[in-house]
Amino acid sequence: MKFEHADRYVEMGLKIAYYRKLKGYTQEQLAEKVNMNTSYLGQIEAPNIVRAVSMDVLFDIADALEIPPHKLIMFEE
Repeated sequence: MKFEHADRYVEMGLKIAYYRKLKGYTQEQLAEKVNMNTSYLGQIEAPNIVRAVSMDVLFDIADALEIPPHKLIMFEE
C-alpha cells in the first residue's frame, strides 16, 4: 500500500461503516455475509487504522450491502 493513498483507505472504510449501518447490519452480520473475519472488517472500518483491501473484498462488501462498488470509492475533493 502506498502511503499517499492512506486517506482514501480510511475514507473507504468509513463509507463501508456508513452503508453497513444504513442497511441495519452489525459488523458481525456483514462479515458473515462476506465470509470474512469480524476483526478484519473492524480494521477496514476503523478510522485510526489504514488497511488496504483487494478489489475482490471490495466487490464482496458492495454486493452484501446491495450497492454499486463505486459508492465505496467515490472520494470528495
